[in-house]
Amino acid sequence: MPKNTRNTTESKYINYENLDKIGEVAIYYGFTPHQSPDIKKIDLDYAKNLLSGDYIDDEEEIKAHLPLHVEEKIALLRMYSENNMHTLPQPIMLYFKEPFKGSIKKNPTTYHRYCDLEIIGGSRSIAEAILIQTARSILKEEGYENICVEINSIGDRDSINRFSRDLSNYYRRHINDMNEKCKKINEGAPKSMDFLSESSRTHFQEVLEYMEALGIQYKINNNLIGNRKYCTETIFSITNLDYDKKEKGPKILAIGVRYDGLAKKIGLKHEVQGVGISIIIKGNKANLRKSVKKMKRPFASFVQLGFESKLLSLSIIENLRQVKIPLCLSLARDRLGAQVSVVEKNHFPYSLIMGKKEAVEKTIIVRNTDTHAQDTIPINDLPKYLKKLEK
Repeated sequence: MPKNTRNTTESKYINYENLDKIGEVAIYYGFTPHQSPDIKKIDLDYAKNLLSGDYIDDEEEIKAHLPLHVEEKIALLRMYSENNMHTLPQPIMLYFKEPFKGSIKKNPTTYHRYCDLEIIGGSRSIAEAILIQTARSILKEEGYENICVEINSIGDRDSINRFSRDLSNYYRRHINDMNEKCKKINEGAPKSMDFLSESSRTHFQEVLEYMEALGIQYKINNNLIGNRKYCTETIFSITNLDYDKKEKGPKILAIGVRYDGLAKKIGLKHEVQGVGISIIIKGNKANLRKSVKKMKRPFASFVQLGFESKLLSLSIIENLRQVKIPLCLSLARDRLGAQVSVVEKNHFPYSLIMGKKEAVEKTIIVRNTDTHAQDTIPINDLPKYLKKLEK
């Protein structure tokens, strides 16, 4: 076992603002708590032409108006630009415990904003997987165990344009029959996934592979199309499979969407990829909203090489979260150099390294940063092994 060479003079804790017990879960997955931005008049002005269609259709054929409000994404991108966040290592992963102030309240809703998770500056499928898994862990803390992810893809801008043209032509041809045969006509309408570009199809397939690796139940819902003026690629919701109409409680627990392409529509010079999820429940456990001032500082970084290792990474993080072992993460970064630079900059005592070979063998390398001594540990034994190193 590598000898622990941690600098004992360094504080073992990191102080935080804008953090609560639920935010602790998000930190384990690499998010940073941040004050929610205020929505300004300029954000609302940009949003005016983008608001129509800001809903998703659920299976009961009602229009459920959910907090997919574009003015919030606009305020977020403005904050990203004004604070020069593009100069920081990308992507930026943020946790907001408070709702954005100044949102347009259209159509009363029974949904409560609980928290928001956003990943900005990252286009890879791992971003959706991180959001879904983090939200899943948060919902589990609130007592929601039996869930399903409903998911769809509308693709990139070219995919959306092709789908929109075909969809418009389809309904134009059937407009005279809409009242009598509406349901049957809707069922035969073009599906957005039939128009995906090769890159969008690959992106969506990878998101599904992450959920399969995590054992998350999911189903394709072709009615999830969001607002095609600013939504792109994946749109997804997390539903409560224990939902009962007779009992009070939400059916839809969270809603997420990617919004690549929005930045230039609001006047930013460079395109910014973004994807976020809003958890929209009313908290069942008041203690989970208690303020948290500090958390343990990570003593190890996690470096993954290749798609196979990324598939296993989120399960490893959750197992370590259960025993309160935080890691410094670079999950959403593909390049090895970007991940190694984080290790070198922070000089963590240990590095966890998983490549394709380790992913196949279900092992992970634990390397001492100073001595380069290393052990290869079975994934299932990792929490116990790291607990000993932490002492």
